[in-house]
Amino acid sequence: MKKTFLTAILLGSMATLTAQVKLQPDNVDEVLKAMTLEEKAMLVVGGNRQITSSADNGMIGAHAQRVPGAAGATQAIPRLGIPSTVLTDGPAGVRINPRRDNDQNTYFCTGFPVGTALACTWNTQLVEEVGRCIGNEVLEYGCDVLLAPGMNIHRSPLCGRNFEYYSEDPLVTGKIAAAYVRGVQSQGVGTSVKHFAANSQETNRMGVDEVMSQRALREIYLKGFEIAVREAAPWTIMSSYNRINGPFTQENRELLTTILRDEWGFDGIVMTDWTGLRNTAAQIHAGNDLMEPGNEPQIKDIMDKVKSGDLLEADLDICVKRILQYLVKTPAFRAYKYSNKPDLKAHADVTRRSATEGMVLLKNERQALPIDGTKTVSVFGVTSYDFIAGGTGSGDVNKAHTIDMMQGLTEGGLKVNTKLANLYQSYKTYQESLTAAGPARGGWFWGKAVLPEMEVSRPVINVQAQESDLAIITLGRQAGEGSDRQEDGDFTLKDVERQLITDVCNAFHLANKPVVVVLNMGNVIETASWKSMPDAILLAWQPGQEGGYSVADVLTGKAYPSGKLTMTWPNNLIDLPSSASYPNIRPNAPRRRGNDKVEFQDYTKHTEGIYVGYRHFVSHPSPLTSPLSPLTSPLVSYPFGFGLSYTTFTYSKPVVKATKDGLTASITITNTGQRVGKEVVELYVSAPAGGLEKPARELKAFAKTRELQPGQSETLTMPLSLYDLASYNEATQAWETAPGRYTIGFGASSEDIRATATYTLSKPYTVKCHDVMKPSMPL
Repeated sequence: MKKTFLTAILLGSMATLTAQVKLQPDNVDEVLKAMTLEEKAMLVVGGNRQITSSADNGMIGAHAQRVPGAAGATQAIPRLGIPSTVLTDGPAGVRINPRRDNDQNTYFCTGFPVGTALACTWNTQLVEEVGRCIGNEVLEYGCDVLLAPGMNIHRSPLCGRNFEYYSEDPLVTGKIAAAYVRGVQSQGVGTSVKHFAANSQETNRMGVDEVMSQRALREIYLKGFEIAVREAAPWTIMSSYNRINGPFTQENRELLTTILRDEWGFDGIVMTDWTGLRNTAAQIHAGNDLMEPGNEPQIKDIMDKVKSGDLLEADLDICVKRILQYLVKTPAFRAYKYSNKPDLKAHADVTRRSATEGMVLLKNERQALPIDGTKTVSVFGVTSYDFIAGGTGSGDVNKAHTIDMMQGLTEGGLKVNTKLANLYQSYKTYQESLTAAGPARGGWFWGKAVLPEMEVSRPVINVQAQESDLAIITLGRQAGEGSDRQEDGDFTLKDVERQLITDVCNAFHLANKPVVVVLNMGNVIETASWKSMPDAILLAWQPGQEGGYSVADVLTGKAYPSGKLTMTWPNNLIDLPSSASYPNIRPNAPRRRGNDKVEFQDYTKHTEGIYVGYRHFVSHPSPLTSPLSPLTSPLVSYPFGFGLSYTTFTYSKPVVKATKDGLTASITITNTGQRVGKEVVELYVSAPAGGLEKPARELKAFAKTRELQPGQSETLTMPLSLYDLASYNEATQAWETAPGRYTIGFGASSEDIRATATYTLSKPYTVKCHDVMKPSMPL
């Protein structure tokens, strides 16, 4: 009896001691040992699940009450001092509910330029500044992690989420993402770079198998993530919905552990994209630490699999420990006293300025831009009056306002023709009454649909040509999460748009007056068939909530365009090699069964390999005849890296010097024009002949000058390591830089190399890797 009594006292003391363990930065292992199997299972399953049993025992966090509209959370376990942390959507700003029940305050967030716009600045310092502003809003609105940036490759212009992503090029993607991550995380909050990996189509994104070579995977689709991990150390990475070469990414240990952790050294957590119940045990074994948004069956599945031996508790412990290590870094753990009052005015100023730097001047003839002096302007296009700040889906920001073109032009000192403006405003009101209850493009996702374009008669246009000094036509496009774009009337112009451009150009040119087209969109459209008509084309992208001001600043010369394209603008979709297998492109569109149910192909073969975007066009420059294309012009309308300026620049004194680990390349840029401006220099490398087949040239570095006054110069220096120069050899499963003579090109675009130098490597350089992620079928 005495022995039993003493045992009871001992066990009671141990239980009391265990109960007193509270999470601290230096006791993660101790907390892990104190956790029950159920608590471990709960911690790796997101906190957005519904309470369906007493097993929760009051442990669910209060994130839903704390930040309404946040995308997800981690689970709180008060017994162990484990807080709930809040995950909020991005990447163009924080996405939370702007209004709350029984609360007179508002919680609007700043709508920043979309990803394509930020990338086209080629300015990592500016992107980092934008990231700091967004990170501050994450912090001050009580959130812990921003689910951004989006880093998938622009394999095709039709991807519905390209506006969130940066480029067809992995270097640009990685460098811009790393800057964004550094900026956000400088505020003491985390990021979740996404979607890892190869989620470059929305069609059948939940199940499609992206089949590609190991080389294409590593050089194109993983390289950007690798750069972001090595240079910015994101707190989290989000595994994508799709499969790659067979397994789901969320269940692929070769991807999430072998490559991500063993080769790249990632030490954060991996969370799933918002997925339901899959093979939870396989996800955990693969190194997927957190299942979002979380549901009750996943907890039971984990516990059952551990008890049956199908899941090692040691694997579960690894994931739990990583989550605990993440938690102690968060504002929630620090009990940060957030204000709910970020400086939205200061952030709006950053938005306005950053948007102008990402705008790309595609054409400027007859000195159409900038508009000098006070002039009367006829503003055509319904999007001028219903401006598009950003895309739809989880990337849509609940912002307090969107400045349209009318506000921007008027406050910019231009006189807008009120007759035409009133006509469009009446049309807009009527169309909004028809579509008030309609969904945005993409169905059930959030955002605003684009109003149909208004037909304008030739007599009305002729009157405008007599009354106004110039015409501005705004073309709008919208896209977003959940579906891809269409070829006809989306990538190409709608008939009403083509007629509008034709009639306005004819009437205004007859009166010897210029026409400017503004493109308000987050993605690429066809331009080759109509770009000869207007005098100027300004690609404004979806420039955020201050967009109308930003466009007016550039049009009137208060700011200047210094953006360059981070993707190729082809003449036709069929000219892109990826179109051979991309959905929504004839003849690859989803087939229809007898009952009209869409049947999607369950795999996409990346037969183009590494030849994505400009890599294809610079390596295969000969025009091809397309049976689906009426055009016979060259294949590219605007090349990768292209962008005009209001001034001119010369490139001089190219110098390449060998270093211990590679080389440095420098070039002097001089503003030879009459206006202030900035210039982006793109460093392209052509490898020596022999060995691995490679593109004719590849972007390996870039830099942007400071603001240069007329006559001013700046020397830009770009370092390159031997690893930066390497290509992936599947035969040896290694990154290899071959010996020989390399041509270093300093370019204004991928097709405009202004100066060259050479670099000679005397002996090979090799970095061995694991033989993983093999294709699941012949390519």
